[in-house]
Amino acid sequence: MALHRLTSVTIGVPNVAETAAYYTEFGLGPAGGGVFSTVDGGEQLRLVQAPTRRLIELGIGADNPDDLARIATSMAHLGVPTEPGDGVLTAVDPGTAVRVSIAVAEPITQAAEPAPVYNGPGRDSRMNARAPGIERAAPVAPRKLGHVVLGSTEQEGSQRFFTDGLGFKVSDNVPGIAAFLRCSTDHHNVLVQPAPVPYLHHTSWQVEDVDEVGRGAYRMLDGHPERHVWGLGRHHIGSNFFWYLRDPAGNFSEYYSDLDCIVDDALWKPEVFTDMRILYNWGPPVPPSFLEPEDLASLMTGTHSQ
Repeated sequence: MALHRLTSVTIGVPNVAETAAYYTEFGLGPAGGGVFSTVDGGEQLRLVQAPTRRLIELGIGADNPDDLARIATSMAHLGVPTEPGDGVLTAVDPGTAVRVSIAVAEPITQAAEPAPVYNGPGRDSRMNARAPGIERAAPVAPRKLGHVVLGSTEQEGSQRFFTDGLGFKVSDNVPGIAAFLRCSTDHHNVLVQPAPVPYLHHTSWQVEDVDEVGRGAYRMLDGHPERHVWGLGRHHIGSNFFWYLRDPAGNFSEYYSDLDCIVDDALWKPEVFTDMRILYNWGPPVPPSFLEPEDLASLMTGTHSQ
């Protein structure tokens, strides 16, 4: 597809230094000036000062300048103004209040790691050796930014912004609740859900496998139980393993692995879901704070409450 990845997110927080320390511990590489990098995606997170937490800008990679011209035309049909630049086009989604910056960018190239070797009934694939996952000692380092989940005051309008305007595709849908949208071969890169105020629900960061999901979360929770939100579990939509944590500003950050990959639109059939499978296939009960963040009232009034 003409769009091929999320390039970056800019998150506004009232406590930049404290939040920066969190994402350093999370495994992102500090690049200076509030910028953080992933192993494969380069500089993908920027933290800036803001009165309340919010996603300020979402970066999306396009193949060539023709893609930007196409998007400008599509946005004009939606009545959404755009700002052209040198190899970049920006537009603001009214429902999420997020500025989206589409720029010509190189696709992410990820070196393939050996597939995990698991033993099972009648399948002794790994013999006379311990599981590689338990031998790892290095800190977990996210490979790339995978997706963002946003609250929108105009969920259907935001979905049109990303699909009809930008060219995202719908992978799965939960009518009136969530649309799982992709601009790459990942099952989803953006999810928009209805909310009384625009806000950032979470950012999601790819790690190698479920061992890295668990190792990363356990390290983050050591001495900081207040960071725990939900996990370990496996989503039904998208199929990925997950563990959600809370940064000091109140944003959720997710370690994930084993997300569905869609390379042939003719072979993938989007589904419409109406039951609790939208949340998870297995895992601990969904905490109320995951469905409705504890600081939602303060976000609605424009005040900050950690």
